[in-house]
Parts: sequence; structure tokens; C-alpha cells
Amino acid sequence: MLQAEVKSKFGEDVSIAIYPDNCKWNYIVDCGEASLLTVKDCMNARAIFISHTHIDHFINFDQIMRHQVGSKERYIICGPKNIALQVQAKLKSFTWNLVEEDAVVYEIREIISEDLIKVYEMKPAEWELEFLEDRTALYNDERVVVNFMILDHKTDVIAYHFKDNDSINIDVTKIPYKPGKWINELKLAYMSDDVNKVIEVGTEEHIAEELFHYLKVEKGNSLGVILDHAAHEENHNKIKQLFHDCDTVLIETFYKEEDKEKAILNYHSYASQSGKIMFESNVKKAIPVHFSRKYTEEDVESIKVDFYKAFEGSY
Repeated sequence: MLQAEVKSKFGEDVSIAIYPDNCKWNYIVDCGEASLLTVKDCMNARAIFISHTHIDHFINFDQIMRHQVGSKERYIICGPKNIALQVQAKLKSFTWNLVEEDAVVYEIREIISEDLIKVYEMKPAEWELEFLEDRTALYNDERVVVNFMILDHKTDVIAYHFKDNDSINIDVTKIPYKPGKWINELKLAYMSDDVNKVIEVGTEEHIAEELFHYLKVEKGNSLGVILDHAAHEENHNKIKQLFHDCDTVLIETFYKEEDKEKAILNYHSYASQSGKIMFESNVKKAIPVHFSRKYTEEDVESIKVDFYKAFEGSY
């Protein structure tokens, strides 16, 4: 199960942490001002996903990086065109003469298009960009697969879709056999749909399909983060394509309904349009986030009212 937490307080920018259950690591989406983001969040961030590098989404990268250098870990940073040079510029702006080369490694995955991602690596103290490869898939590990879509905000903005892997368990108190390595072999057979695999259970041999009924499969949830985007048809078609039937989506809702002309002018979304596209995408749970800093808390509550009216299909 993936859980998202907004780490920015009212009046701050936007940064979101995503926690997979029963894991020591997390993921971070965007690096705006976020006083609720902890040192542990930064150090345990296996990957950072940047939507775009407007200042309110990237200003806090320095603070996150400060807690990672010295960990000797490899961190992955995903983001739009030019993200490699922008991360490099931030790192090169400091003096690193007392930091060893193995203090940290940053792997940058730069999204050039929806079919091309360029991968680079950087290490202290010179922080030179070393090209590694071209790839098409953005990110996956033992828990999640992350897909993306490029949206229009008068610059590329990356919307991210996280899918938690299904979990496969077995209740050893309800099986008539002694637990052993056969359980993992059975799980692997199930995941690879190898129904005819021979599984050795003690001194007996079984066809995998005969044992599948002992497995309990829990479907992994899906989680989306959609930040700054113009509320126009092209963006909405892309959102519906990637986030259709998503379990939970956090979506930018920058402007009040009465300020929609400003939203259109500035390539942002606004209350009814963010709620409406979530309704049309059949999202199960939609959460409005990232409101203009000019608004009061009362204004934000009115944005949420209009958002949820549209999300419920009644606006």
C-alpha cells in the first residue's frame, strides 16, 4: 500500500512524500518549501520525482541534498528536460573539498519525451555529468512501477503515476505442509504464470497450480501526483489516459473559481476543472493540493468546496 503525505504547511510551496508500507524507504515528489519534511524523509528517499523546476517546486532541493551527501547511497532523480544541468548547477554552487567521491551518487533520469529518457550519473566533488544510457521506462523497484505523462504549463511538467506491486502471501498456519523454500518458489511460479512448474514440498512433488489456492493475493494500489498544468483539452486527455481508475490522485488546484481567467493566463488549473477531470478519469479518491500563496485559509476551503462539487459530478 502506498500512502502520500503533503509535507508543506499552509502558505508554503509543495512537496509530497510517498511511503510504501513495511519499507524503510520512501519517495519524494517535488522540492518546494516544506517544513514537515524530515531529515529521515530526505535520507530515505530512494528516488526524487521533480514535476518542473519553477522555484516553488525546486527551491528546497538543496536542503534535501544536504541530508543525503555523506550517506554513500545512490539516489535517483527524475525530471523534465534540462533537469540534469539544473541539478548539476545546484551541486556545483557549493565547495566540496572535504567530501569524498563515494559520499553519494546521484543518478539523473531526464525525460526528453514520452519515449526517451536520458540517464546520467554525478559524484562529488567535481559533479561532472557522465552519460549512462538512453531508456524508455522511467522507474521501477521491488515495490513500485512509476509511469509518467508530460503536461503543458508553458513548460514541460511531469505528472507521475505510482503503482504498488501486488503482494502475495501465504498463511503458514493454514497449510498442511512444513514451511520451506517451496513457498518462494510457489510465489515466483504464480507471478510468472508458470502453472505447470514442479514444486518440491518436502519429499513430495506438486504441480504449482495445485498449490495456488493457498496464496493470498492483495492488489497493490495506484497513486498519482499531478502538479501545475493548464486546464485545457490536450492536458485533460493525457490525464484521463494515465490516471483512469487510479485509486488516489493529488492534483494541483491553484486558483479559485472566480480567478479562472488568471488560471488560463498563467497555464494553471482551478477548482472546478481539477475536480471535473478527476471525475471524468473515474479516480476513486481525489485530493486538491498546491494553492496560490495569495489565498487565505478561508479561500482554500472555498476552493475545496468547488473542487469536490465538480469531483462528485454536480458542479
